[in-house]
Amino acid sequence: MSKYRTMALAGCMAALALVVVLGTALEAAFFNRGSLVWLIAAGILPCFVLLLVFWFGYRGLKRTLIEAEHQRREHVASINRDALTGAMTRGYFLAELKTLVRRSTKTPLAFLQFDMDHLKSINDGFGHAAGDAALLRFAQVIAKAAPDAIFGRLGGDEFAIAIPGIDSKAALIRLGQHILAELDNPVAHSGRDLRLSATIGVAVAPEDGATVDVLMSKADLALYKGKRSGRSKVVAFEAEMLAEERHQRFIERELRTAILLNELQLHYQPVFGPRNEVVSVEALVRWKHPVRGLIPPSEFVPIAEQGDLIDKLGEWVLRRACRDLEHLGVPAVAVNVSAAELRREGYAARFAKILEVAGVSPDRLIVEVTETAPLRAGDTERVNLRALRETGIKIAIDDFGAGHASLAYLRNFPFDAIKIDRTYIANMLTSRVDAVIVQAIARLARVLDVEVVAEGIETAEQRDAARQAGCAAVQGYLLARPMPLEQCVAILSRDTHVASAA
Repeated sequence: MSKYRTMALAGCMAALALVVVLGTALEAAFFNRGSLVWLIAAGILPCFVLLLVFWFGYRGLKRTLIEAEHQRREHVASINRDALTGAMTRGYFLAELKTLVRRSTKTPLAFLQFDMDHLKSINDGFGHAAGDAALLRFAQVIAKAAPDAIFGRLGGDEFAIAIPGIDSKAALIRLGQHILAELDNPVAHSGRDLRLSATIGVAVAPEDGATVDVLMSKADLALYKGKRSGRSKVVAFEAEMLAEERHQRFIERELRTAILLNELQLHYQPVFGPRNEVVSVEALVRWKHPVRGLIPPSEFVPIAEQGDLIDKLGEWVLRRACRDLEHLGVPAVAVNVSAAELRREGYAARFAKILEVAGVSPDRLIVEVTETAPLRAGDTERVNLRALRETGIKIAIDDFGAGHASLAYLRNFPFDAIKIDRTYIANMLTSRVDAVIVQAIARLARVLDVEVVAEGIETAEQRDAARQAGCAAVQGYLLARPMPLEQCVAILSRDTHVASAA
């Protein structure tokens, strides 16, 4: 600041000198008419010199101010960057993004939003040092693939980049695919190969949005479509996604109302033991909308899992199953529990409280962990499953061998039963590989002293093959379809087996 005050003082003194000299020259010219040489020598020439002084002073001051602003911005950027990855902090990145979006009418802007897949699993399974290594590796890949991009960290495992001058979504999808390919290359860390993946949503300004909020919401829609379709994807925003979002909001709003007004139903499908006796029934939620008709669980359960609605849905199913158990007269009822529910702290305690209020013994409940979302090896999930088992509730892996359910579940979580996915049962008569897989799972179950159930039995040949492979219990349309409570009670109360009735 002292430098700027000195320059300003010098400028003022020069201006004062200029006024004095110019006044003297004009006075001399007035009293000595025709003295042009004196006017030039005593007035105009000094003025020209002083103007040059002003010009160079202005240029120097401007250059100094630009350098000072550059240093200021660098300092602000340095204190607003993530220490580990070097990415801009959320607030600073959004401020920069706002400026770029405002200029996008002249210079288009590409925006890519990243959600790292399974970072929590890396932290839980290998420690926070591995998680830090994953974040650093991710930042390095981004810096190499898009060196001119503005890179920001929006959250724990959420990042974004902004690239001025690009509006080709095809080119951005190629860039995203290149980034995913680089992330998939294994990197050694503490004796292990570290592989990473991410889901990427793409939007461009001003085409998809002329404000930061709109642009980010469009990229977010694309990102979550990628996550729902299997993760590790690059998805660019399309106008049709807005219709999908409206549909999801409709489903969520209507489902919340249906739970509140008790408009859902439970259907029950029996599971048969080695002597064709009913050992349990599986409770399956059904939603018959008054206008849209029957809405399948595959459509509304994933939407419920995105928020707290899955907790309300799960509680409704459990309370209704406990109420119906008295009428069913079977040894146990199985309820499907989402992995998203098991991530809630205190879930097991709330589950046990509902049983206590309903007066139902815990050994009459089976919790089937569904595979709509992956079950992570985190402390909360383990604590809840362990607490459920300690009360006497049995835990079963549903759809084993398909989707997320795998051998890692058996290693990381306590289970009492395995339900083999129906695709293996359907193909075991024609595929030697599937037949061997079913036999291997049955042998593994015997070694682990857990029950094994064959799902999706549709023919007598499949039932016989599954039992020969070692599956003690079977379930499927051949034996009984899912049915409302009244029909299920009527069939189970008969002296004959449900299989013959079906």
